[in-house]
Order: sequence, then structure tokens, then C-alpha cells
Amino acid sequence: MVIIILPTIAFIIMNSFEKHMKRSIENELSAYSYSILAVAEVEQAELIMPEALIENQFNVSGSGLYAFISGPASNLWRSQSLLTLNLPNKLPDTLARLSTGDTAFSNIEINGLSLFIYSYAVSFTEGDVSLPMTVHIIKDKKSFLQLISEFKQQLWFGLAILMVIILLLQLVWLMWTLKPLSTLEHEIKAVEQGKAEKLTSLYPKELAKLTTQLNQLLATEQKQRLRYRNALSDLAHSLKTPLAVLQAQSNISAVNQEQINRINSTIDHQLKRAQSAGHSSWLLGIEVKPVLDKLLNTLTKIYHEQEKIVTVKLTGKLIFKGDEADLLELLGNLLDNAYKAAKSTIVLTVNQQSHVLVICIEDDGVGIKPQQITQILERGVRADTYQDGHGVGLAIVRDLVASYQGKLDIGSSSALGGAKFTLTFTDFA
Repeated sequence: MVIIILPTIAFIIMNSFEKHMKRSIENELSAYSYSILAVAEVEQAELIMPEALIENQFNVSGSGLYAFISGPASNLWRSQSLLTLNLPNKLPDTLARLSTGDTAFSNIEINGLSLFIYSYAVSFTEGDVSLPMTVHIIKDKKSFLQLISEFKQQLWFGLAILMVIILLLQLVWLMWTLKPLSTLEHEIKAVEQGKAEKLTSLYPKELAKLTTQLNQLLATEQKQRLRYRNALSDLAHSLKTPLAVLQAQSNISAVNQEQINRINSTIDHQLKRAQSAGHSSWLLGIEVKPVLDKLLNTLTKIYHEQEKIVTVKLTGKLIFKGDEADLLELLGNLLDNAYKAAKSTIVLTVNQQSHVLVICIEDDGVGIKPQQITQILERGVRADTYQDGHGVGLAIVRDLVASYQGKLDIGSSSALGGAKFTLTFTDFA
């Protein structure tokens, strides 16, 4: 609005100033015409003018102020200042056809010069004889154009300074008025990234209700998730106690023991699945590297007897928008399988570009056959013979990835020849 309104005002001012100056020049030339008529005399139908006029500019050649008197057939008189200028043989119709008492103010060009011309038609009467004539006063435009140019320069210069001042004031005002919104944005990002649990800044009354409701929503969500997890934990413990009693019996059959073990693994699996944060909370934002370092350090200790070369490639900001326990569960299951399957080499690649986080784990083991991929994702099914287990690791990974609306791809590593697990999570803004 500043860029549009101020220049518009400037054009209006310049136009008004130019019209005012032209009106002033017209009045000035009108006064000169009366002064010339005051000294003009008519005798025997002839115009008689003094040799010198009171206004000295009419007496100096090329002074910029000129005068001449035209009659019906020819020019009757011209001032000495016009000696160096050649008047046109024919005046414009608007000036030549003036009736007695009429005036005209316009522009004319003589010898390549742009001039103002003021014309006043009069008639001298002597007895029954009248002598119509028109007094023409001419003024050079040079001083007028120079004055207009200086005025425009000063106006635009002042306008530019005024625009800069107004824009700076508006910028400061907007920064001050929008500062609460900027603060709210930073606090929401901090909550998203797990650096804060609620909004703590003071906000104006326009935002206070919104921030209060957001804090209530965050607190309610946290309490519900904690209550849900506690209830599941209590349920798991209440089931495990009678199962432990059953397992302690000496006369339990192998079939029953297998079913009890399966119930235990199912409880563990469903408990981990239910406790997954997934996208139920946006109070999440975990750096991958610290979790990865801690996990690799633990696995190195567990498999210290096996010489495995683990290559880690990290690219990007690497923020997992999820729960730390879920990230440990995901990486833990896949890396544990990689340690068991690999002959000597494991490659872990974590890459984040734009809003996509990709985790890729490869090994140089025997790999996984295409027909086994669907089977190993089912709970209780194993494709390995490393050690005893219930085969729920990859099922847990599958469910966790699904809870985060991610994607799990299983294939063969072209570089190492073994298995390749790729996790892709989107919308990590």
C-alpha cells in the first residue's frame, strides 16, 4: 500500500503544482498585456507604440519575454526582444480567430524553442473607425521546466526517504506485533522435537486461549498414553504370574510347555506393540546417532567373541520423529539379526533428505529367499537357526513401522550378498 499510495500522491502533487505554475504564468502574462495596452495609442487607424516599454525585458533582444500585436491582415507591432526570433507566418487558429474580449493561453514553438503564449483580443475605436487587434505575450519555458524538474527531484527524493522510514516503521511494528506468533512457532517446534513438554511463554489475550488449550491437549494426551501403558503393564504382569506357576510344575507336558511359551511371547509382542507411540503423539523428535551409538556399543559387548566389521554411514540431520524406545526396538531387532546372520561385515546406512528418513541394514550372510519374506514377518515364524527364540522380532518391527505409517522392504544386498532391510519414514518435517 505504501508503494502504491505514496507515488500516487506524488503524481497528484506534481500535477497540481504544474497547473498552479501555469496559472501563475498566465496571470503574469495577462498583466504584461494590460501594461502594453496601457501605452498603446491609435491615430488615424494606425497603432502607435513607444520605442521602449516600462518592462525592460521587452527591450532586450532574446530576453525570454516577448510581445507583438497582430491585426486582421498582418502584424502591427513587435517588441525589440523579438528581433532575433522569426515569428510564424500564420498563428494557430485558436489564436487567430479570437473575438474581441477573448483570451487564450497555450504553447507555441518558435525557432525550435518551446514557449508559452498569452493572447488578448481588443478593439480600438476612433470615431466611426475601429481597429481590431490581438496582443500576444510570449514567455520562454526554460525557467518553468527547470523549476518543475527541481520540484520533481526534491519531491521524489523526499518521497523515497519517507517510504523508507514508513517501511522501516512498518517492519518494526510487524516484528513486534507478530513476535508472539514467532515465539509460538519456536515453542511448537521444540515440543515436536521432544525438547519441551508444553508451551511456557506468556502470550497476549488473542493467543492465550489457544495456547492454554494446546497445553491441556498435550497434558491429556500424555496422561492417557501413560494410563494406557500402565494398564497394559498391569495386565501383562497379572497374566505372567499364573503362567509362571504353570511353568514351575514338573509334570507339565511338552505340548503344554510350548503353548505356555507361545502365550508368553504373544504377551510380550502385543505389549510392545500397544506401547508403541507411533503417530499418537507429536511430542517426539529423537536424534538417531546417540541411540545408534548406544545400541552398537551394547551389541559389540554381547557379540564380543565374533569379529564383525560394522560400517556406519550417516547423512543429514537424522531426527526420528518417534519414541526412543520404539527406535531402540526397531534398530535392536534388525541389528541383532544382522549380527547373527553376518559372516564378517555389516553396513548400516541412515539418510535423511527433506521429509524422508531412510534406515538401511545390510549383511554378508546367506540372505533371505524371496519365498521366505512373507513368512518371516509372521509372528512365531523364523528363517534362522541361530539360537532358540519365538520368532517375534521381525513381526514387532513390522508392527512398529506400520504404527509410524512407514515402509519395511526386505531384499538382497547387491554389495554384500546377504539380506537387506530398509525402513522408510515420511513426513518428518
